Amino acid sequence: MKKKITLTIGEDITLDEGFKKFINQKKAVGLSQKSIKYYISCYQYFKEYIGEDILCKEVNSDLVLNYINSLKDKNTVRDTSINTYLRGIRAILYFLMERGYVNRFKVELVRAEKKIKETYTDEELEILLKKPDIKNSSFAEYRNWVLICYLLGTGNRSNTVCNIKIKDLHFESHEVKLQVVKNKKQYIIPLSQTLEQTLQEYLTFRGGTPDDYLFCNIYGEQLTTDALKNCIYKYNTKRGVSKTSIHLFRHTFAKKWILNGGDIFRLQKILGHSSIDIVKEYVNMFGVDLQKNYAEFNPLDNMECMKKNNSRIKMLKK
Repeated sequence: MKKKITLTIGEDITLDEGFKKFINQKKAVGLSQKSIKYYISCYQYFKEYIGEDILCKEVNSDLVLNYINSLKDKNTVRDTSINTYLRGIRAILYFLMERGYVNRFKVELVRAEKKIKETYTDEELEILLKKPDIKNSSFAEYRNWVLICYLLGTGNRSNTVCNIKIKDLHFESHEVKLQVVKNKKQYIIPLSQTLEQTLQEYLTFRGGTPDDYLFCNIYGEQLTTDALKNCIYKYNTKRGVSKTSIHLFRHTFAKKWILNGGDIFRLQKILGHSSIDIVKEYVNMFGVDLQKNYAEFNPLDNMECMKKNNSRIKMLKK
């Protein structure tokens, strides 16, 4: 009679073995290769600190705290980067805790100063959005201009943009279906009239079938994320704009949306964030832009009694 093999919860396994179980589970549920690489990178940083492989049961809060302090001792590692590593390690350890390999404890993130997110200025956008002369420009330059319009008009991530197919555009309902997104939950967002007209014109030059990718290279093949990054870099620098980050268009979209009176709940849906807390952080990017029309919306400045009160108090001279 064959002996039935069962998993013993809480058995003594090494951290390396536990990490392999974690990765196998993530692969089984269909986690993206990019996310898998992220967890591997986080674990490698943790292992560099620990040194030799240890048993899962030897991992405790003190070990994690010492790891955090070792990262802080490196002046080149910012608090935001430390939290990036910690989120990966926390996910791994919580997985092992759920299965009884590691004793339960809480992994706290460090308090990181949240800097104002950089965005494209209006002057830079004016330069980037100036339409090239179609008669004299190459397809690549024209496509890059359309890309700039799309990025600013949707706030989509680069991987999402590269995976949009022509059939995902629904001009009759003024929408675009986003098939490849970070959280793997497909959703639909509206197309603005300006962007819709731009895309319709672009398709007359791009051609292709419904199953073709919307943004392609000069040979009609899918544009990769690396190629997209390179395209935007060349396009921006050629026009004298030093900022070349694709993600800055996402920040700029969010900033402009809120400054133009858009609500953060719709912004959450458009950007595809699962939590409203993440969207709230976009308020931090305003900085001096909060001064725009400040008096127009400020309740004190809008009180009639304050508008009429123009008298000044004279200080007595000594």
